[in-house]
Amino acid sequence: MKLKGIRISLTALTAIIMLGIGIQVQAKEGIIKTGIYAGDIDLSGMTGEQAKETISSYVSGLEDEQITLVAANNNEVAVTAGELGIAWANSELVQEALEIGSKGNVIERYKILKDLEYENKVYPVLLSFDIESINSILSGQCSVYDQKAVNYALQKTNGEFRIIEGQTGFTLDVEKSIDAVNNYMVNEWNHGSAVIELVVTIEEPKGNAEELSQVRDMLGECTTSYSTSNSNRSGNVANGCTLIDGITLYPGEEFSTYDAVAPFTPSNGYYMAGSYLNGKVVDSLGGGICQVSTTLYNAVLMAELEITERHNHSMTVSYVDRSKDAAIAESSGKDFRFINNTDYPIYIEGYVQNKHITFKIYGKEYRPSNRKVAYVSEILETTNPEVDIIYADGGQPIGYIATESAHIGYKARLWKVVTEDGVEVSRTQVNSSSYKMVPRSATVGVSTGDPNAYNEIMAAIGTNSIDHVKNVIAILIPQQQAAEGQPPEEQPPAEEQPAE
Repeated sequence: MKLKGIRISLTALTAIIMLGIGIQVQAKEGIIKTGIYAGDIDLSGMTGEQAKETISSYVSGLEDEQITLVAANNNEVAVTAGELGIAWANSELVQEALEIGSKGNVIERYKILKDLEYENKVYPVLLSFDIESINSILSGQCSVYDQKAVNYALQKTNGEFRIIEGQTGFTLDVEKSIDAVNNYMVNEWNHGSAVIELVVTIEEPKGNAEELSQVRDMLGECTTSYSTSNSNRSGNVANGCTLIDGITLYPGEEFSTYDAVAPFTPSNGYYMAGSYLNGKVVDSLGGGICQVSTTLYNAVLMAELEITERHNHSMTVSYVDRSKDAAIAESSGKDFRFINNTDYPIYIEGYVQNKHITFKIYGKEYRPSNRKVAYVSEILETTNPEVDIIYADGGQPIGYIATESAHIGYKARLWKVVTEDGVEVSRTQVNSSSYKMVPRSATVGVSTGDPNAYNEIMAAIGTNSIDHVKNVIAILIPQQQAAEGQPPEEQPPAEEQPAE
């Protein structure tokens, strides 16, 4: 009986001890237990609010840490963690810390508390960063160090070629760099100053001095005249030629004439001059630029480069044979393009002299010396204008007449003829072209206070003969001057718009 009593007493004592511990645990609910950390921050004895405030203050203290971003060409951009949008990412750890040792039965809680006496419970303080802030810094402060690749090039001065050194290109890959910065700051950062290498794409320049030193042979050339052009059209031809002169084109590269000479604006050196539009000659910025593309086209033909786009004019031009022209036009998307299909770079030289434009294409000669090439224009069909077209203009006085030349319609094609030792070995069609037939036209002023003069000029217009209208005008004007008591004046010749 005595042993049984002792056993009962020990059970009661254990219950009393556990009850005491339970009371102690219950009393400390709402307080983080001893041995619980957030990173290096001891949260022991803190309430939830105190813990949140302490950790938030720690994260805020990291905002001034300097982060150096290494951009293109090893240029450094210094920012702070705050500018990268630092924020505390796992605030739920406070609630989890509060619940340790506060859940389960008395024995379970007792065991947890005893474990904490031997080993601390450490929660990591996780951080996040604002992607938009990172993007803004990379795009605004780091991309400014990007550097375009510049290919090795040639320059011809006083008949001598000079090699211009190339330049390596550096381009910041913003998307990949955003990931690099964010991943480093979230997963690798030790919460101190740091250096992050951004993702930069390196582009080596094309060409080298040895390759360019081979460019010495003239592969093809062409010269056309613009001696009848006025100052504006002459200026446009010279300007377009200058914009193309000096271009180096590497094997496989395609050249766009339009891209080289556009935009057609005064700031890019262009003037108003005659150009073709819907069968008429109208003034437009850059009028005459097609003589530039046409001259280049014929030089390219002689160099036997690969032509990828060519368009004939809507009406014939006077400075080359049929099917030897190449039009460019912003409104209709016409361009003249070709590819350097040789094994070496080519150099395009362009210049104007005495109202003649010349293009020469240099490279490394790849054709045998006994081989010659020529281009022959063949007219397949001709359509002649039959009658004149006359427009009455009530806004202009009798005596005004502006004429536009007639254009014969043609269908033509161009042949490439190759000879070796003077003997023809091949004849290949290069292109076919169709040109509009446009009658001669005139705009005639009919405004007058004299009904008889009005009827006479309208009757003349009705004949559809520009020459007859001119004769009637020559009679009516002196009559009007005499009726008004004015001395007779010599009439200027009728204005005629030049063709493109």
